[in-house]
Amino acid sequence: MGIMAENLWGKTIAHAAPAIVTIVISKNLKAVKADLSAEMMSMPEEIRQREAVDIPADAVDAHGMVKIGSGSGFIVDPSGVILTNKHVIADPNATYEVITNDDKRHAATVLARDPVNDVAILKIDAKGLPTLTLGDSDAVELGQPVLAIGNALGMFKNTVSSGIVSGLGRSIQAAPDKASGMQEMRGLIQTDTAINPGNSGGPLFDTRSRVIGINAAIVFGAQNLSFSIPVNAAKRDIADVKKYGHVRRPLLGLRYIPIDEDLKEKMNLASSYGALVKGQGDLFPGVIPGSPADKAGIREDDIILACDGKKIENGATPQDFLDDMKVGDVLKLSVMRGRKTLIIPVTLAERK
Repeated sequence: MGIMAENLWGKTIAHAAPAIVTIVISKNLKAVKADLSAEMMSMPEEIRQREAVDIPADAVDAHGMVKIGSGSGFIVDPSGVILTNKHVIADPNATYEVITNDDKRHAATVLARDPVNDVAILKIDAKGLPTLTLGDSDAVELGQPVLAIGNALGMFKNTVSSGIVSGLGRSIQAAPDKASGMQEMRGLIQTDTAINPGNSGGPLFDTRSRVIGINAAIVFGAQNLSFSIPVNAAKRDIADVKKYGHVRRPLLGLRYIPIDEDLKEKMNLASSYGALVKGQGDLFPGVIPGSPADKAGIREDDIILACDGKKIENGATPQDFLDDMKVGDVLKLSVMRGRKTLIIPVTLAERK
């Protein structure tokens, strides 16, 4: 059995390696110093006086650019279309370079960043590139073997780790980038494969050498706990870019907390199920100003009980109901406000 597994993964690795790339993130020296200075302003005075913003001369290339990070990606079209994580290429002021498996360097253009999922699409100017086959993440099963490949720490090309699918439909809270608040990453594939910084954006394979996920997150301090974005989300993004030139996702415009019995007791709520509209301070309000929810009259501390007549319970959230909806669709919300229940239709707009 062990020999069969070894041979099977060997074929997958040989097939995959030529299509996996390293994404190098660089920034102008002045911008890097400005970023460092801004970070230091939030530090205590004694630390600011002790620490100097100093970038070694050998870290700056001939064009005045400084490498600030790296990630992984993989080619899905021979014309140079590449999938990766949105958080890998989150900085709009950075430049991105792709290093292919043959060590050739290519300037990269960001085609799209998914506003909901941690997925991004890049393009390099090339032809006849090797590609990977995208599978069906809806068919993934608990316990099935999986293989992750990426460029660990930006140094170790085509690092391989294997494991099994240990959870499906997982949700975690994460901050994709410094400018965003904590966001919920939903519908994730949980595995026990070893994922390291730099592996982000690399593919997760099934035993038939098909990509079923994009490696996205680890939980620091935990062992054998990694998460991947289901590849079907990325397939939908690719289709949107081909049709519209960008990713189109419907926007509701709410931040919320799922309600259970514990939250009901703790906050003295009138319902033991649903989603409590609640933000994270003034910067991240529960109802996003100007959003469809705001225009429809949803308020902070409302409880969303149901969407289109279906209760929000057993781990479901309002966002789950948007997955199969389009921009312009109307979502009917059952809303508890105080002791009254209201039916409020919301016309979904495009998420920017």
